[in-house]
Amino acid sequence: MPEQNIVAIVTGASRGAGRGIAIALGTHGATVYVTGRSLKAGDHALPGTVIETAAAVTAAGGRGIVVRVDHAVDAEIEALFEQVRREQGRIDILVNNAAAVHDELNMRGNFWEKPMHLADMISVGVRSGYVASYLAAPTMIAQDRGLIVFTSASGAVHYSMGPAYGAHKAGLDKLAADMAVDFRQARSKVAALSIWMGTVLTDRLKGIIAADRAKYGHLEASAETPEFTGHVIWALYHDPQLSELCGQTVIGAEMAVKYGIQDEGGRQPPSYRDTHQVVPRVQYPLIIR
Repeated sequence: MPEQNIVAIVTGASRGAGRGIAIALGTHGATVYVTGRSLKAGDHALPGTVIETAAAVTAAGGRGIVVRVDHAVDAEIEALFEQVRREQGRIDILVNNAAAVHDELNMRGNFWEKPMHLADMISVGVRSGYVASYLAAPTMIAQDRGLIVFTSASGAVHYSMGPAYGAHKAGLDKLAADMAVDFRQARSKVAALSIWMGTVLTDRLKGIIAADRAKYGHLEASAETPEFTGHVIWALYHDPQLSELCGQTVIGAEMAVKYGIQDEGGRQPPSYRDTHQVVPRVQYPLIIR
């Protein structure tokens, strides 16, 4: 029987990876607070709303709860956590996925030739993850258990679509590493980690492939479904050795192999270790307080 008492928050879940992660957690019976700015069709150029995602979570076997949040506004994030604590009394899993991703990210050219607002990936993506974790931590510490996840990618350690994207991903990996130091200092069983997702077959990526199939068509065979990472997160939360991973950046495809998780159609998505010959950076053990 699926568990019914796991409470999760998935930020930036109107569409894309966030939507998939929320639905996957729903298949395991979780109560999932689905956040994002899109409430109705037309709120974003791409399809998807938090209302649709929450409904899909419920249809999958969980309980989807809609909370409209602009993660660029700290007060709205604070209100979200107040609501979850009031209604549930606990927070078990926080997935920091919200980011301001603009279409121009894929433009050709150097960073100074692209719109300055691409920096929103840093100001929203990194800061909102910090703020949400800041607000979740006291509740998780009081429970003496919890998992904070940052959705990242290999662009943290190599050039990908420009410095705004790279700084965003590298920043998320660093947040997980340093938050873990503080959780250990507090002798808490709360774990923070970053997950490198593979190429995710979102509506955005489908549009990119359709626009230039000769260049991007090969991605379809190896891309992960948006739900894949959600199943990995569920397995991580239930891993009795989770504390050993705290602070690390893990490759989702490799964790899937460890936990016996396959993607849709029985596929085993490849690891960046094999496709790109890159691995996450390891934090030096030096601690200065």
